[in-house]
Amino acid sequence: MAISELQVQSVLREIIDPNTGKDYVTSREVGEIRINSNNVSLEIVLSYPAKSLFENIRSQVIEKLKMIPDIGEIEVNISSKIISRATQRGVQHIPEVKNIIAVASGKGGVGKSATAVNLALALAYEGASVGILDADIYGPSQPQMLGVSGRPESKDGKHMEPLEAHGIQIISIGLLVDIETPMVWRGPMVTQALQQLLNDTRWRDIDYLIVDMPPGTGDIQLTLAQKVPVTGAVIVTTPQDIALLDARKGLKMFEKVGIPIIGIVENMSTHICSKCGFSEHIFGEGGGAKMCKDYDVEFLGALPLDIKIREQTDSGTPTVAADPEGKIAQIYRGIARRTAVKVAELSKDHSSSFPDIVIQNT
Repeated sequence: MAISELQVQSVLREIIDPNTGKDYVTSREVGEIRINSNNVSLEIVLSYPAKSLFENIRSQVIEKLKMIPDIGEIEVNISSKIISRATQRGVQHIPEVKNIIAVASGKGGVGKSATAVNLALALAYEGASVGILDADIYGPSQPQMLGVSGRPESKDGKHMEPLEAHGIQIISIGLLVDIETPMVWRGPMVTQALQQLLNDTRWRDIDYLIVDMPPGTGDIQLTLAQKVPVTGAVIVTTPQDIALLDARKGLKMFEKVGIPIIGIVENMSTHICSKCGFSEHIFGEGGGAKMCKDYDVEFLGALPLDIKIREQTDSGTPTVAADPEGKIAQIYRGIARRTAVKVAELSKDHSSSFPDIVIQNT
C-alpha cells in the first residue's frame, strides 16, 4: 500500500515541539515531504536556534514515522531559519542585523551583564550568529567579561569592525577609551555614542544582537526606544522586593514605547553553598514568577547565585563558554531557546517585501 503525504503530516501533527508547545505542522516548521517507493524524506525547519536538540528531534520524528504501515527508509533533516521580526514603527533596520534584543534591569547589581553575555553565548552555542553591544557607556563591562582588548579596526575610515570572542561579535565604548578613563559625559553625548556604536559598526550577518543596557530608565533607554529597531526586551531581576520594584518600572517603560517584553529572568534565585551544597533563597522566593503573572509575560528561567558565574565572567570566559555542558550553562541555554521562541512568535518584518517608492519628474 502506497504511503501518502497526508499520512506523514498526520503523524507529524502528533509530535509536540517541547520548546513551542505546538506540533510541527501547526507551527509551519515542516518543509518539503518527498515520498519515493514508500521511502520518506522530509525537512523540519525550526524558527529558532536549537542545534543541541537536532538529534533528539530527528530521533523522535523517525520513531513516530515508523508507526506508519509499510513505510520504508526514513530520512529527516533538521535545521533552523531565523528571520527578522517587526520593530517600532518609523525606525529603520540596521543592515546585517535581523533582531535586536535589549537586556535590561531597573537597577544595578542584579547580574544583568552576566546574563546578557551568557544569553548571547548560549544563542551562538545553539547555532545562531550573535553580536553583543555594550550600551552601558558609563560602566562598560563586556570587554572584560569576554576577555577582549584593543581598538576596533576601520577598513574604510567610516565604520568599525567588531571584535570577536568565543564565537560572537562585540562592540563597546570600553574598547575605544582607556580602561581607567571615566566617562564624564552629559546625556546627549551618551546617546550619540550609543547610536554611533550601533550604526557605525560593520556587523556581519547577525541573527540576534544582544544589547547590554545600563540600569535605570534614562537617556539611553529613551534613545533605544525611539531610534533603535528593538525586537523585544528581556528584563533581569532578583527575587527581592526592592529589585522587583525597579524591574517593574523598566518593564512598564518598554510597554509605553511599544517594545514587546520577551520575558523575565530571575537571577540569584537561590544560593548554593560551595561547601555542602545546601540551597537557600537568601533574596526571597517567587518574586520573578509573580511579576510575570502580574504582567502576563513569560518566565524565561531562574539562575542560582553561584561563585562560578562570577569567577568565569571575571576571567573573560563566561559560564556558557567555560563549561557549555555544565548545569548552569544548560539553564542559560534553556533561557536562550525560550527567548528565541518568543522572538519567533512576534510578527514578521515585512519591510523588505515592499519596494522603495521613488518619485521622479517626467
